[in-house]
Amino acid sequence: MTFNELALKRYSVRKYEDKKVEKEKILEILEAARIAPSATNAQPWHFIVLTEDELKQKIAQVYPRDWFAKAPVIIVACGDHSKSWKRKDGKDHCDVDIAIAVDHITLAAADLGLGTCWVCAFDAKLCHKILGLPDNLEPIALIPLGYPLEEGAPTKNRNSLEEIVSWDKYHKNPS
Repeated sequence: MTFNELALKRYSVRKYEDKKVEKEKILEILEAARIAPSATNAQPWHFIVLTEDELKQKIAQVYPRDWFAKAPVIIVACGDHSKSWKRKDGKDHCDVDIAIAVDHITLAAADLGLGTCWVCAFDAKLCHKILGLPDNLEPIALIPLGYPLEEGAPTKNRNSLEEIVSWDKYHKNPS
C-alpha cells in the first residue's frame, strides 16, 4: 500500500468492536509516535494508555459521548511544555510536535486495521486533574483506539490542489 492509499484509508472511527486490542499492536502504534519528528528533536510528549474500564469511565467525564467510553483503548497525548522548543517570538511548538506524533499514531493504527478518532474538544483541565498530571504536562488530544465496528469511507470532500497551493507567491483561491 502506498502512503496516499494509507492516508485515504484512515478515517474517524466512532463505533468499535467489543474486542481487546493486542498489546503488541498498541506498542507498535506507540513506536510510530516515538519516532515522530519534533522541533529541535525535543520530543515533548508523553502518552498515557488507558485500557482499564474504570479509568476509561473516569476519562469519559472529560468528553461525555457514549461511543467514546466504549473504545477498548484511549490514548491521552500530552505535551511537555518544559521540553518543547520555543521560537524567538515565544511561539511554543508543543502542539505542533504533538500533532505530528498523533498523526503517526492514527496512520499506524489504520495500517494495522485499527480505528481512531482525534478528539480535541474535551475538558483539558478536568483531564489533567483526573490523571494527576504535573504542571508541565498538558493533555492535548485524546485518541480512542480499537477495531472498527463497521467499515467507514474516507472523507470525499477535499479541496483541490489549486485551492490550497500557491506557487512562488500567494494567490487568492479561485473559488
